[in-house]
Amino acid sequence: MTTFHLITLFPESFGSYLDASIVKRAQDKGKIALKYYNPRDFTVSFKKGAEQTYADRRVDSRPYGGGPGMVIEALPVIKAVERAVGKKLKAATGKKAVKIVFFSPSGKQFTNKIADTFKKYTDIVLVCGRYEGIDARVKKAFPMADISVGPYVLTGGELPAMIVIDAVTRRIPGVLGHDSSIEESRISSSDVYTRPEAIAYKGKKLRVPKILLTGDHARIDEWKLNKKD
Repeated sequence: MTTFHLITLFPESFGSYLDASIVKRAQDKGKIALKYYNPRDFTVSFKKGAEQTYADRRVDSRPYGGGPGMVIEALPVIKAVERAVGKKLKAATGKKAVKIVFFSPSGKQFTNKIADTFKKYTDIVLVCGRYEGIDARVKKAFPMADISVGPYVLTGGELPAMIVIDAVTRRIPGVLGHDSSIEESRISSSDVYTRPEAIAYKGKKLRVPKILLTGDHARIDEWKLNKKD
């Protein structure tokens, strides 16, 4: 089983996607497990006077050197990662089975090839940043891989984490009905069609390409390869 450990201030943001479809079935089959760790649970409130609430457990502070926004402090995140995989990191064999990911716009571009390498780990920790990021000393406390899911900046690391979970999960043997369902492992094109052969829309007939109706798999594969170019 592969366990995804999610370090996030917003664990409630994951359910609508990860508790449905293929990822949900992978959990039901015991192929993957999801665990959540909120950095707020690893800090204390310093609010005086009035009754303290969970929201009073602040985990952010102003950055050294100035600049806009707030930065998530290192210690709450370090403690969350320690809770998730600290024991395994102390053992030589366990350490090799753990992968810790730090999401960063400047990180290495996440690809299918990287997703394939991730499926060998039993524990994958996904550190989701917010605000202006996370104190970089977290990366000094643990061996981490800086990963980016695209050439853009998002509000937080939750969406990138879901992308990684989805991409890795579907590569774990037994998750998909057929291993050939992994698109990049077979000949496919960006355009796909299904029945009926023709549909009518606004006075036009929209038809399936004739080559797909021939049953000539060699020519069909050639057509698919050409569509990729």
